Amino acid sequence: MNKIFFIFLLFNFKAANAQPNAEQKVLQVLQLQEQAWNQGDINGFMNGYWNSDSLLFVSKNGITYGWQKTLLNYKKAYPDTASMGTLQFDILEIKMLSVLYFYVIGKWQLKRNSLPNIGGHFTLLFKRIKNKWVIVTDHTS
Repeated sequence: MNKIFFIFLLFNFKAANAQPNAEQKVLQVLQLQEQAWNQGDINGFMNGYWNSDSLLFVSKNGITYGWQKTLLNYKKAYPDTASMGTLQFDILEIKMLSVLYFYVIGKWQLKRNSLPNIGGHFTLLFKRIKNKWVIVTDHTS
């Protein structure tokens, strides 16, 4: 019984100590996405997503599976830098679910000159895969 309790404490201690550094890395992914988007680089923006057919993206247009399909949807919706505008994320909540997962809730806004500004909210599930934090599920509306 003492051995199980010790393992439980050790796991929780490691998770608690990993949180600040991991949280910073998750936030850095979002900052890099903002930077890439604002430079007109959709491919760079997509580096924040899991490059897998299992990536899940949910929006008002439905459900999309896969990194490549998500990339194509972004390129179709935002064919040029004028339509892309300037992206700004506002993180409302970030929570570590385990040493492998983070949950992020936020607001997004595109400020555009020649087109109306748009925005909404998002919920992201990040997973640490091969020592890299990536978005595995994105629900944006």
